[in-house]
Parts: sequence; structure tokens; C-alpha cells
Amino acid sequence: MKANVIVFPGSNCDRDVKVALEKFQIKPTMVWHQENEMPKSDVVVLPGGFSYGDYLRCGSMASKSNIMNEVIKHANKGGYLIGICNGFQILTETGLLPGALLRNKKLKFICKYVNLLIENNSTPFTSKYKKNEKIKIPIAHNEGNYFADEKTLNELQNNEQIVLKYCDENLNINEESNPNGSCLNIAGIINKNKNVIGMMPHPERCVENILGGTDGSGIFQSLLN
Repeated sequence: MKANVIVFPGSNCDRDVKVALEKFQIKPTMVWHQENEMPKSDVVVLPGGFSYGDYLRCGSMASKSNIMNEVIKHANKGGYLIGICNGFQILTETGLLPGALLRNKKLKFICKYVNLLIENNSTPFTSKYKKNEKIKIPIAHNEGNYFADEKTLNELQNNEQIVLKYCDENLNINEESNPNGSCLNIAGIINKNKNVIGMMPHPERCVENILGGTDGSGIFQSLLN
């Protein structure tokens, strides 16, 4: 399996993604944002970081980069596409995923491990997890507060597009287990065609026990599956 990792000025998780992909024998190619073409691949990853220094809105400038024309074509043809943290923000800016990522509720940067509920395990990115399984993956963001209007939230629920939710140790979905104020405790969503996923937690930072856990491995194992 081959992957393209898109690198923007300000990306800081692109190398982490590369290492994680290689661990699961997925061959990565790093693609600079100014390129007009990218190699053929099975999956494209928009990594976390602070593309363009998060000026204007997070992900807004990156969404207009040259390479995004090819990324959008890849997604529209059914190719797999993952947006992690800033990558999720970029996906909402391009319209490949609905909604927006706003400032965290308490207006502070959050960097810690969080509990997540696997809401949907019937996607190419979550098939190695069990439905309603609890996993623990780190987050690191200032604008992770997922927002959408009521109509969009209803569609996400009806179409089973909500993939991950923030929860507590006992799988409770409540305000206390919501680190950033996201609507419905949403931590990750997928498009209607189930080939584009956006998630705020960082699975690439959670594939080695020495780094604190391996719960993020299921994302990459699911792709191989």
C-alpha cells in the first residue's frame, strides 16, 4: 500500500505520520504543498500542525494550496483520505467534510490523552476496532471544537458519519468528557461515501508502547485490512 503525506509550511506531524505508516508497511511519499501533481497512491494524509501559522482560520490557507486540487480529485474518485487535527480543519475548509472547527471552549490549547468511543467501526479506517470500544489517543489543538448546524448534525447521525466521540472512562458521553466543547462530543467524522475521514486525535502519536500506548494502531491496521 502506498500513501502520500502532504507537507505544508507549518506542518509538524508529517514526520510522525511517515514513521507510523512505515511501521505498518505502508510506503509514504512526502509531497510539498506547492506541487501540482502527486504520485498515485492508495491513501492521502493531511497531517497535523499549524499550516501557514494558523493565520486567518486554521486550515483556510492550506485549503487553497496547489496540491489540494489533486487531493480533492483523489477523494472525489473514491481514494482514501485522512485529515488529522489541522488536516481535519483543512478538510472542512475545502468542503470535503461538513462543519467547522472553532476555538476550544475554554480558549486554551489542549495537549493530553483522551478517551474515545468508537461510534462506527464499519469504515475503512475503523474496521479493526469493535463498535463501542473505548480507546485512548492524544489530542493537541487550540481549535478542535467541532461545530455544525442542527440539520448537518442530524444528517451525520442518520448517516452514521460520526466515527469517534469523546467519552469518559465508563464510556459516558457528557460535558465533563468533552475537552473542547464539540457538538455531540464529536472527535471524528467521515463523508457519506466513507472514504474521507477527519479526526482531531493523533493516532500517529499512539502506535508505540514506549510513547504511551498503541490504540492509534487500529487506524492504520484498518487501512491495510
